[in-house]
Amino acid sequence: MIKKLLSFFAITLIALDSTAMEKLIVNTDSRESISLNGTWHTIVDPYETGFYTYRYKERGEDDREAYWNRPVAKDKLDRLEHGYRDPYTIRVPGDWNSQSDTLTYYEGTIWYQRDFDLRKLKRGERAFLYFGAVNYEAHVYVNGKKLGSHKGGFTPFNFEIPADLLKTKDNFLVVKVDNKRHPQEIPTVNTDWWNYGGITRDVKLLVMPDNFIQQYALQLDPAQDIHKAKEESRFLVSGSVDLNRAVGKGDVILAIPELGFERRFPVSGSRLEFEFELEDLGLWSPDSPKLYQVKLDFNGETLTDNIGFRKIETAGKKILLNGEQIFLRGISVHEEIPQQVRRAFSAEDAEQLLTWAKELNANMVRLAHYPHNEQMTRMADAMGILVWSEIPVYWTIDFGSDEVLDKAKTQLEEMIVRDRNRTSVIIWSVGNETPVSPLRTSFMKSLIDKARSLDDSRLISAALEVGYNGDVNRIDDPLGAYTDIVSVNEYLGWYGGLPDDCRTAKWEVAYDKPLFFSETGAGAKGGFYADEKTRWSEEFQEWFYKEQVAMFKRMPDNYSGLSPWILADFRSPRRNHPVYQQGWNRKGLIDDKGIKKKAFGVLKNYYREIESAQ
Repeated sequence: MIKKLLSFFAITLIALDSTAMEKLIVNTDSRESISLNGTWHTIVDPYETGFYTYRYKERGEDDREAYWNRPVAKDKLDRLEHGYRDPYTIRVPGDWNSQSDTLTYYEGTIWYQRDFDLRKLKRGERAFLYFGAVNYEAHVYVNGKKLGSHKGGFTPFNFEIPADLLKTKDNFLVVKVDNKRHPQEIPTVNTDWWNYGGITRDVKLLVMPDNFIQQYALQLDPAQDIHKAKEESRFLVSGSVDLNRAVGKGDVILAIPELGFERRFPVSGSRLEFEFELEDLGLWSPDSPKLYQVKLDFNGETLTDNIGFRKIETAGKKILLNGEQIFLRGISVHEEIPQQVRRAFSAEDAEQLLTWAKELNANMVRLAHYPHNEQMTRMADAMGILVWSEIPVYWTIDFGSDEVLDKAKTQLEEMIVRDRNRTSVIIWSVGNETPVSPLRTSFMKSLIDKARSLDDSRLISAALEVGYNGDVNRIDDPLGAYTDIVSVNEYLGWYGGLPDDCRTAKWEVAYDKPLFFSETGAGAKGGFYADEKTRWSEEFQEWFYKEQVAMFKRMPDNYSGLSPWILADFRSPRRNHPVYQQGWNRKGLIDDKGIKKKAFGVLKNYYREIESAQ
């Protein structure tokens, strides 16, 4: 059935600052590209010899000893002290820790190299290198010339390759990858997960028109009354398109074929903002994850995306999805495949992790403690799983540093820009377990303000800590005044007391907002069976979850969901018990062999009860 397009729309043109940094190119799957995944040559360089001279001065661009230059001996007397050749290789995407026993604990620099070919560019075409993520610091070179550098191990970035650098054959691409931890980085030196190094996500060579759509956003307008919209079947949709540079005049054509919608929007600048109304729109939800194919056409390039439309908001102590109260039956997830002890990156990996979540009767995942790969959020869209997405502002970073704040804001923006068209994402989180102080609260509020300026259509939160105060646990972290929901990590019965302490525990929140338990859990070694009073046994973890569930059933009416810690065991250098941990955080409901522990069934049954009652 052809849906009726209502004739309301508005356009605003805004010029962009021409001095701004190169912006992220979104939806690379829909653009002309060449995959640069595969086998790359490597040099392990713990002393960074390829970057610094023996006087520890950065090498000049044309220095023959610089590892970004092609190592070609002039004759047999010529001295060369580096080279790229088999068998010194590594797979991309992927972490280096899981690909070589000698690199399991390695933190430092590895140089990645491969050649690539590219057809002769047509007049007006441009080429870009796109990286899904590199952990942590990347310096990128093509044919001996540096394109740029990027910090942040979990967000994408891209660089244009100047046309005069490119050849049709044997372009020499080098990436210096450094995963060393530093106090002034995001995250800082102390975390509770494995510091997987490498080019951990897809690498692509993009071929683009001279003038192209760089970013776009499309969603239900957050200001509309969703009840009235549903009653009248008139939904206000708003969005924006950012071009890579200003255009004198042109047109952006937006189409949603299933709805019989097509509109041509004139643009004469570098930014287009629009809104329009649609009838008979099917709203996205976990029970009905409806996605529409959306097409954006500009300057001969057509971008295609699958986008859902929904509204997420709060009303007092309730979380509302499409105007109806929803309880978030969540689970926290690390970006790891435990059976293979590696970083997750593929669609198959996302399917495994999210299928486990569905088997738990979960309708939501907390992607901790950093932005996960794009396959996860796209598959969550398709599978109908709500998402909490987070930046790694974690524990004790330097909250007094403007430089650190800028890095956090950059990672926040890269996360939001990449995934703001993923309807499954309902919560942007600005951090985890940050210690309370005026300096920290000011730092975190700056991030909340930044998130709202980038996207006002989602909820903002942060995982807070809670202090246990006898029988009444009062949550009054001052950051809760600025978040949309109050999210806390609680481990009553694991890090304090025993699980049956939950029987007398009461909870109070200083704010008239929904309460969400962003973590709770207990460790258990998969396959270790004993009685419930034996710590590290599956029975102890099972007891812990039974007591937690009983406590949750007595919670006040602001209780709106939980995402226990964690779906599956994951690697952590902090976890060093020689029998029960062995370098693993064992709080998973699934062990490192992919086998479900007893506690999995306890949470699954609780979620089934909640689902049946709604």
